[in-house]
Amino acid sequence: MKKIAIIGAGLTGLTTAFYLRKNNIDITLFESTQHIGGVIQTKEKDQFIWETGPSTGVLGKPEAMELFEDLEALDILETAPSLAGKRYIWKGKGLHPLPSGPISGLLTPLFSWKDKFGLLFEPFRPKAENPDENLSSFVRRRLGESVLQYAVDPFVSGVYAGSPDTIIPRYALPKLYNLEATYGSFLRGTYHKMKEPKTPRDLKATKKTFSAKGGLSRLIERLVAVIGEERIKTKCKDLVVMNEEKGFSVSSSAFEAEHFDEVIFTGSAKGILKTFPFLQNKGLEAISQIRYTAVAEVAVGFEKWEGFPLDGFGALIPSKEKRRILGILFMSSLFQNRAPKGGAMLSVFVGGERHPEYVSLSDDELKALVKEELIPILKIPNFNPAIFEISRHQEAIPQYDLLTPDRINAFKAAEENFPGLHLGGNGIGGIGMADRIKQGKELFLSIIS
Repeated sequence: MKKIAIIGAGLTGLTTAFYLRKNNIDITLFESTQHIGGVIQTKEKDQFIWETGPSTGVLGKPEAMELFEDLEALDILETAPSLAGKRYIWKGKGLHPLPSGPISGLLTPLFSWKDKFGLLFEPFRPKAENPDENLSSFVRRRLGESVLQYAVDPFVSGVYAGSPDTIIPRYALPKLYNLEATYGSFLRGTYHKMKEPKTPRDLKATKKTFSAKGGLSRLIERLVAVIGEERIKTKCKDLVVMNEEKGFSVSSSAFEAEHFDEVIFTGSAKGILKTFPFLQNKGLEAISQIRYTAVAEVAVGFEKWEGFPLDGFGALIPSKEKRRILGILFMSSLFQNRAPKGGAMLSVFVGGERHPEYVSLSDDELKALVKEELIPILKIPNFNPAIFEISRHQEAIPQYDLLTPDRINAFKAAEENFPGLHLGGNGIGGIGMADRIKQGKELFLSIIS
């Protein structure tokens, strides 16, 4: 029987381990920290529930729903109500809903009249000549400046904590990129996609926002229960994997070397060459070349909410508006029991590529900043939160920029040169929870194939 080592006990590694154990394959998970679940961690206090890492996922790939089904965890799956489709954008001195259809698109104050009527000509605009065109150029060329400033820019800040000037659609937003590459137009491509027949498996990708009842840590707990906590070794900070004649050895200062037939890596791309020293001096330097943005996530809970109606997914702040936060998620509107009845739980995001220096502010400075921003944006008359908790992430979100294609090629070259080595992690394959689950299942399939 094969022995498989999995490096990294985040969502990707746990998904891979779950499917391998379901097929009775012997595995050991190695995690550098003492926490299982990677950046996913749920906290509770006084009827408030909040996340210190990812706050939500999207059922955008069938693998995400299949994980809940295969784990027999549909009882903890929680999807957000229809109001989650409503996103607010800050412009001037107020919040405006992002248009959701032709009429609201025509009436919205977010976009210029030039760009509103310009959408009629979008199907006739020429395709890009540069496949690695950045997102700013991509959107400006097809949809116009105001759409870039008040739809795409805040979206990128909210999802990637990055900038459309550096994000490359081909790698960061492949579905959007392929609409133009395949059909020559967003509108034409969207129409064709709507007409394509969908299999029962395709229909599992409902695109609904999801979490787990009681917080995302509940999903991690279910995975660990099936995998077996005894198969997970934590605090493996100085882990080293060596290539042997047959297989690999895994060692650290905490335990003696163990032999494994194959090794799966699901950690940060920055750590690959340190973990696998035999990859050094092989022309694979690009494998660890990646930029991560720093983000502070601030949980703010109110026992009684008296501000702006929280009837949507949240609010995003365009960089053009020169405010000091990236966005706000209305967590208690998306999921049940996140705050006392009549109260509210918010997740506020600060830093990113726009203002990385804010992440290093003291707790008092960061709390003052968030307070000064939330009061005018959400029209809060009495700012007296019961919960005000800060979580800092110096390497929060990988940026899929011009470094990405060389990194992808280096991943493939390493696997080809060393059979039995399988490389994953958020350095390739997408950053969303569904992306991580999909990659985890693909890594499992690469083992059993």
